[in-house]
Amino acid sequence: MRILVLGSGAREHAIITALLREDAGHEIVAAPGNAGIAAQVEVVHLDPSNGAVVTEYALENDVELVVIGPEAPLVAGVADALRTRGIPVFGPGKKAAALEGSKTFAKRIMQEAGVPTGRATRVGTLDEAVAVLDEFGAPYVVKADGLAAGKGVLVTDSRDAAVEHTTYWLQHGPVLVEEHLDGPEVSLFFLSDGHTVVPLSPAQDYKRLLDGDEGPNTGGMGAYSPLPWLTDRFGSEKDFVDEVLDTIATPTVRQLENEGTPFIGLLYAGLILTEQGVRVIEFNARFGDPETQVVLPRLITPLSGLLLAAATGSLGNHESPRFASTSAVTVVLASEGYPEAAVSGRPLTGLDDATAVAGVHIAHAATARLDDRLIATGGRVLSIVAEGGDFREARDRAYDALSRIELEGGQYRRDIAERVAR
Repeated sequence: MRILVLGSGAREHAIITALLREDAGHEIVAAPGNAGIAAQVEVVHLDPSNGAVVTEYALENDVELVVIGPEAPLVAGVADALRTRGIPVFGPGKKAAALEGSKTFAKRIMQEAGVPTGRATRVGTLDEAVAVLDEFGAPYVVKADGLAAGKGVLVTDSRDAAVEHTTYWLQHGPVLVEEHLDGPEVSLFFLSDGHTVVPLSPAQDYKRLLDGDEGPNTGGMGAYSPLPWLTDRFGSEKDFVDEVLDTIATPTVRQLENEGTPFIGLLYAGLILTEQGVRVIEFNARFGDPETQVVLPRLITPLSGLLLAAATGSLGNHESPRFASTSAVTVVLASEGYPEAAVSGRPLTGLDDATAVAGVHIAHAATARLDDRLIATGGRVLSIVAEGGDFREARDRAYDALSRIELEGGQYRRDIAERVAR
């Protein structure tokens, strides 16, 4: 197939790597891509959030499938523009993408579908917010209602910090104050063709910047998959996945279908395992980053067939996704100053040495070529991905590779998958 992948991050690089691994002769183009992606496939410099431009390119270049990676093009309605012209696209339309673009919309859908989640109140003024914060009590959970590039969520024991965070995000729109839910978190992806829902393998990511889950929230500093500890609580990973499929993912997709806004693409369920049961923290409308980097390397079933089946409404006739029994770990290398004010433009070296480590590959997130040098161009720069027979092997490989890469001021967590490796 001729496939156009929209996006420029490590998630998109992971998707492209999985497609290339099929060795099926796909012609893959990325827009706009990054330095790592450009080393593997053709890149074109077009605005991925401009539906008219993307559609024109797809038509002129006989694109057979468009895969939308990031959230911004989804919320902008790029999938709608493509579908109107009959182009298969993996990614929900603008109305269904509101599941991520508006936390208020997501909460309403969950309520209508009977999906278990925490209490939440939408507020538009600081006085309203303070009243709800005091009602719910500490720990305080405050979320920007719209897209916030992974920076709109604050979980804190400090009332002052919660008020400060609320004050800032109220300048950009409404805010949700939520009940705090306690327990381990799990990320689980589901493919959907608007009716049929198919699960992938669960992963766990690390949102905090620093070891021991300290520091500010980020877009994600690492992840691992699968989650063997789910067996202790649910009997098996499959039993857990089936429960979430039956009680959360399928009811959500069917509710959207009933409302005339079919969800076609990737439903990301951010879950928390409380003493009262599994609860939804949030939904996203696309592959998660960095979880994609550890889920897709374990996928045995060709990804292209799954994406096309979802895009064309034939997922119910496709084989179920199968996964290798290997362990996968990814560690994110970020620039100095991330997430508040990342320093960019610094050179990156040692990547060839890093990828020489067995079982390791690198997904680029924010990189570019400048005068034949590789430089960092943003906050999260690279995802070092390692596979192994068990988590200890995968983790050792990831950190061995990371030790070979040099980025002035670069920062990363040293405890990714530490507990599961024990």
